[in-house]
Amino acid sequence: MWPDFRSQCPVASALDIVGDKWTLVVLRTIFAGRHRYGDLAEMPEAISSNILADRLERLESYGLITKAPYQQNPVRHEYRLTKRGADLLPVLQQLATWAARHIPGRWSAPRWFSEGKPEDFYPAKS
Repeated sequence: MWPDFRSQCPVASALDIVGDKWTLVVLRTIFAGRHRYGDLAEMPEAISSNILADRLERLESYGLITKAPYQQNPVRHEYRLTKRGADLLPVLQQLATWAARHIPGRWSAPRWFSEGKPEDFYPAKS
C-alpha cells in the first residue's frame, strides 16, 4: 500500500512515506535493536501507544518492516527491518550528522549507527 503521492518529486514522495515526526524515530529504534512493541514504546521520545501502533502498521504496509509473532497466548509480535527499510540507514545517518553539526547539545551517534551500512541490517537469508 503506497500513499497517494502529492507529486512525482522523489523528495516529496519519500516524505509522504516517512515525513511525519514519528516514523523515522520508530525506524531508528528498530535499527537500535528494539524489536518488540513494549521495547519500542519505551523510547525516550515518549510516543503514545496509538501513534506507535499506527506507525508500525504503516511501516509494515509500505514494506519497510515485517511483523512476526514471538508469542502465541496472547499473540505478540516482533518488528524487523526489510531490505527496503534498512536502505533508509544513510538517510538517518545524514540527519544525525546534520543535527550534531548544527543543533547545539545533541549527543553523538553510537559507532554502530554512524559506521553501519544498510547491509548490516538486511534480513537474514534463510
